Amino acid sequence: MPASATIRSTVTRRNFFAPVLLVLSLLLTAGCATTPPDRLPPPSEAEIAALAREIQALGPGIDPAEAVRAARVSIEYPRRLALTYQITDPPYIHNIKVNQGLKPRGLCYQWADDLEARLRQEGFATLSLHRAIANSENPLRIEHSTVIVSAPGDGMYQGLVLDPWRNGGVLYWGPVTQDHKYPWLPRQEVFARKYQKQQRAAR
Repeated sequence: MPASATIRSTVTRRNFFAPVLLVLSLLLTAGCATTPPDRLPPPSEAEIAALAREIQALGPGIDPAEAVRAARVSIEYPRRLALTYQITDPPYIHNIKVNQGLKPRGLCYQWADDLEARLRQEGFATLSLHRAIANSENPLRIEHSTVIVSAPGDGMYQGLVLDPWRNGGVLYWGPVTQDHKYPWLPRQEVFARKYQKQQRAAR
């Protein structure tokens, strides 16, 4: 068979299997359908207070009022983003739809970008924000981005993960070192590694 025919055959098979794989993915995750954000119960004051306590416990110099504001923004704002992003599916399926142009926004780094920007609007004096990326070295898993909050002067590993993506707008939060699902690395470290790889590949 001529090389051109082999290439066309390969491309045809890929074009055939791509939608099949998408349908299979949708069927496999149909049982994990996400509750539409407009049907979610509003965050409770108890939930906000619990996160505020965890934030304040990050360091003795953290202003309690700032901890409450950070907790409220972190819990309430992702619910608004879920409406804006038109979340109706589990995160991985929503990612596929964003990448196909079927949804406007909602990849993990976009959740993190938007939440970080909203938190920075608060002008916190006794809290620090960090960005982290997981799975950058794992070809079998997609990269994941998040925001981390810590006490001033502390690194991200002393902070709390604030991740709105994994539950479709319902905030996951917890200590970085106890988030065993994702091996977080500082975003700048990941970017530096990628740049070095690009430089080596270009030689």
